[in-house]
Amino acid sequence: MYELFFQNIAKHIQLESSEELLITKKLYLKSVVKNEKLLQSGNYCKEIYFVNKGCLRVFQNHTNGEETTSLFCPENWWASDIMSFSQNIPALSAIDALEDSEIICLNSTDLEELYIKIPKLERFFRILFQNGFGLYQQRLTLALSTSAAIRYTLFTKQYPTLVNRISQKHIAAYLGITPVFLSIIRRKMVSDKN
Repeated sequence: MYELFFQNIAKHIQLESSEELLITKKLYLKSVVKNEKLLQSGNYCKEIYFVNKGCLRVFQNHTNGEETTSLFCPENWWASDIMSFSQNIPALSAIDALEDSEIICLNSTDLEELYIKIPKLERFFRILFQNGFGLYQQRLTLALSTSAAIRYTLFTKQYPTLVNRISQKHIAAYLGITPVFLSIIRRKMVSDKN
């Protein structure tokens, strides 16, 4: 049930079986259906999610009704509004399921308790948050300095399994372009290969 979760943690720290047991007692498994909201912007993010199966999306709603997707979280990825989760402030982001998904949840209070009982767990989450911050910096730099076609190519490399799993409108929102422009880019890429 939690194999993938602990494999993910094992990339950065080694846990004893007794420590895994302590962590397991604080986790819970949740099934979510496609389009189900896990977090609304403006609410407080009290949990961090690990995607066991399926795909989540972290996004922002704009006053004009449009959305900007900042992150896709397929299997073996983490999702949260980190500022809200760690600082107990209203979330700027929303999170929903793009597919029927199975997620592992850990709330902020339990995580703080685990940091005290398992200090090396704090190192894991520090690395996770640093990597997430690096990913956001890279996305911002790419958005400001590269063409949409290059951003799409990089998207297909970062998320190779998602290209055919999620809607074109969500991919376009991630790239900062319209679905129509994404169609043009895709057609051009196909014709360039031929």
